[in-house]
Amino acid sequence: MRKKLILACMDCGTRNYTTAGNNSNKSERLEIKKFCKNCNAHTVHKETK
Repeated sequence: MRKKLILACMDCGTRNYTTAGNNSNKSERLEIKKFCKNCNAHTVHKETK
């Protein structure tokens, strides 16, 4: 079953993006470089709880 994941900017902490992920076969949190509207730059976004 796929679960809804929330991605937060590591610089400013805002929760900007959501994506679907598979929980059964992953051990660490997802990290993606995406555009943050608040920082006005491409920053690393990490999966939150």
